[in-house]
Order: sequence, then C-alpha cells, then structure tokens
Amino acid sequence: MIEDAISIGGVDLTDPNSYLTGPPLDAFRKLRERAPVAWHPFQEGPGFLALTGYDEVVAVSRDSATWSSETDGVYFEAPGPDSPADMRGVMMLTMDPPRHTALRKLVNKGFTPRQVARLNERIAEMARDLVDNVIEQGECDFVQQVAGALPSYVISEMLGIPLEDGFRLYELTEITNAGQVQDARIAEAGMQIFAYAAELAARKRVEPGDDIATSLLNAEINGQGLTDMEFNFFFILLLNAGGDTTRNLVAGGMLALMENPAELAKLEKDTSMMSTAVEEMLRYISPVMWFLRTATRDTEVRGMPVEKGGRVAMFYPSANRDETKFPDPDTFDITRTPNPHVAFGGGGTHFCLGANLARVESSALLSEVLARMKNVELAGPVQRMQSMFINGIHSMPVRFTPAHRLGRR
Repeated sequence: MIEDAISIGGVDLTDPNSYLTGPPLDAFRKLRERAPVAWHPFQEGPGFLALTGYDEVVAVSRDSATWSSETDGVYFEAPGPDSPADMRGVMMLTMDPPRHTALRKLVNKGFTPRQVARLNERIAEMARDLVDNVIEQGECDFVQQVAGALPSYVISEMLGIPLEDGFRLYELTEITNAGQVQDARIAEAGMQIFAYAAELAARKRVEPGDDIATSLLNAEINGQGLTDMEFNFFFILLLNAGGDTTRNLVAGGMLALMENPAELAKLEKDTSMMSTAVEEMLRYISPVMWFLRTATRDTEVRGMPVEKGGRVAMFYPSANRDETKFPDPDTFDITRTPNPHVAFGGGGTHFCLGANLARVESSALLSEVLARMKNVELAGPVQRMQSMFINGIHSMPVRFTPAHRLGRR
C-alpha cells in the first residue's frame, strides 16, 4: 500500500498556502525519511506520486521515453483539449522527442557565437549600470531595482526591444507564475505576453535585426522553421527560463548570504569562489519547485508500480536537500563540492535552456554587488512571491554604505 503524502508530510503539496513562506522543507524531509515515493491526491482525479528523493527525480528526468511532458502537461492540473492553457506539443516545456529535439536544435541556432559573446560583454556593463543607479542612495529594493532589473536589460538586448518593454514583460511573468491558470488576472497577463510575442515576430519579419528573435525566425531544420505558435510559446519560455530563474536566484542568493554573514564575508574576500557559490545558491534556493510527468507505459519508481497514464511530480527543493547526496543539506556552504543539484532539472531532454545564461547573469551581478555595495543588510521585511511554482522574492529592502557611481568605462 502506497502511503499518503499529505498524512506523512502534514501539508497538501498542491495548495498554494503551503508555499507562502517558501518550499515546505519540513514536509519534504518527512517524506524523504518515510516515503520518497508517496501517493498524493489532487482534486477529484487519480492524483499522482510525489517524488521527494534525489535518485527518483533524476531517474524520471532522464527517461523521456517513459515519462512524457506532453501527454498531460507538466502542471498539477492536466489541461483539457479546449483549455486556453493547453500548451502541449507547441511549447518546448510540454513537448516530447523527436519534435522537442528538433526544436531545441533550432533554438540553439538562434544563439550565434557573435550574439552570445556580445551579450556576455554587455551583461557586465548592465550590472555596473544597475549598481550605479542605487549606489549613492545607500538603500534600495534589491529585487525591484537590482536582481529583477538585470533580466529585463538582458531580454531587451537579446530580442532587440525597448528596455521599458523588457521591464513590463517581467512584471507580467511574475503575475503568470503566481498560481493557477484559471485566475483571471493570470490569464490576462499571459494573453498580453502572447500578444507582444506575436507583434514582435511580425515586426522582426519586416524589420530584421542582429538579435536572437530575428535569428530564431530565420533558422530552419529540414526546411522548416518555427511556426508562429511555436515562436510565441518559445518567447514565453525564454522570459521564464532566462529571467525568472536569474531574478529569483540573485535575490534568494543575496538573502542567503545576508542570513549567513560568515559565507558573505568569505565570498567578499575571495570572489574566485563565485562559481561554486552560485551553484550552492541554486541548490539551496531551487527557483523552480516542481514539474510533473506522465507514464507512457506500465513502469515503476523505486519499486512502486505505475500504470500507463499515471503521473509523478518531481519536487526539486526536496531532491536538493536529500541527505544521501548532500552532507548537512540545510547548511548554506558556498564551497560545497561536488554539488550535483537539480535546480535546472535532473538532466535529460528538458534540462533548462536558460541555465548558462542564468549562471552568467547571476555571477556578473553578484560580483558587482559584493564589490561595491558594502555592509549590505536587510532594511525591512522580505515579501515573497505568491507562487506555488516559483520560489521567489517580490520585494527585499536593503541598506548599505553609499558610494560613488562608476559610470561607463
């Protein structure tokens, strides 16, 4: 008899209220100890298996032949064929090979070496500008003015759009990641992003530029390029993969450093540790909290039988705290090595497309912040994003020692 995840962990993992203060780590720990594969009810349907152990999450992530992202989508609620939220087969996130493989190759062609090199150079410049904007004040909202602003700069640069559009798009993504698709406000924000993507594609076809949007629209595999629908959905995925991950990684990472002053001092003294520090932030924070998969055949997980059509949910914050893989998993250690976290997924077909971009952005911005925003500390309450899917911070007031602007070099 498979044990009930709610009775073991004490919380409903599909209830937004369970995530108001962040991932329910105590519940995850209880589940890992007693039942790393546990049945979880959902609404009036058959429910799913909650996977909270590291090995199970990795095994499912790397076997896209057995575990489909497309059959019933990747969220708790499987979309019906007439649902406006049905992205199956048109968005990479909810697509299986071989179409997913072909589309990912097409997307990779959009990131030409010249564009990536130029972007890397610009990211350091953007980070300097962002710190310049607040450095003389001695205080700021770290999320709104620093961590959340850089992805807006980057997406604008990548797509060749005005900076103010980049800011507005990220405001919209924060809304869309807040909860369930049935919420009218969330649906409206999604429609606005979709409409912007369609307008951008039409404009770039008429007025192409040296940007990734134009490259994507022109790239072909076997004589076929992106359809309008695929471009629109890729645009939405790009906003999330390249933006939300960075924003929440930098904000959550900075909070972890302030809450662990010894680690903050260590990193300020030796920024060559930044690479391992960012990996530890990814593990410790886990910006994306879960995705679901559907069995394409009768199979099993950790000896538990799963019939074809059965669903499993991979809980990344729990896998990243698995005691069998990470010594002292609740300790924030910027020197942790090795660190095989699953913050970008457990590998396989759906490994996060924006992983490298998120690492580059985060390293550049945190390096600039630590070099110039001295004696940084919280100056007010931290307001978390209202989301059961994204582990993020909406607002985080900080104070620091004022300094002079550097300006453009």
